[in-house]
Amino acid sequence: MRALEAELLSGEALYREVVLHRLAEARESVWISTANVKAMLVPSGGGAFRPVVELFSTLAGRGVELRLLHAELPSRPFRAAFDASSLVKRGLALKICPRVHFKCVLVDGAWLYLGSANLTGAGLGAKHANKRNFELGFVTEDFDTIDRVSALYQSVWRGEPCAACRVRDACPDPIGPALLGGRGRGRDRGATGIELGRPRRLGRG
Repeated sequence: MRALEAELLSGEALYREVVLHRLAEARESVWISTANVKAMLVPSGGGAFRPVVELFSTLAGRGVELRLLHAELPSRPFRAAFDASSLVKRGLALKICPRVHFKCVLVDGAWLYLGSANLTGAGLGAKHANKRNFELGFVTEDFDTIDRVSALYQSVWRGEPCAACRVRDACPDPIGPALLGGRGRGRDRGATGIELGRPRRLGRG
């Protein structure tokens, strides 16, 4: 065990630090891992709010690399906002893996949130204090922690666990190929037109 310099956050402080400060001010990259994805709202000035997809569009316009690794199909409002945005063709890469349950926000490869909150209004978004989930997480710039989280993220993002995955049959879009003749063979999705492991337009199923 070693000492780790980090700050534990919850509630409003979590939302303000992760979303309003770090995410909104990203300069190079934002990697998000979440089990659930919803059209959470963020401030847009003058007391108004906008879907987080619009914030992603702003970041993409600044040249920020955006990755979203998620376990479940995003909510209908999120998909509608995504389809209506310029992110359909550029900016936000999405990959789905039903086994993803770790929640993180990695900004510019140098700052990390790791905790319980999903990318939802009740988790990280603009919800009233009496409606928000009870969430905890810590933020850190610790190099070793960031390196280990990045390694896990990259492994899943590249589909390295897919070949031997034992829940592949439940996966709507495997990122990598299956082991031929082995466990995790799963379904052949070649006829769907989906290129495995590539960002794609979200379906409406």
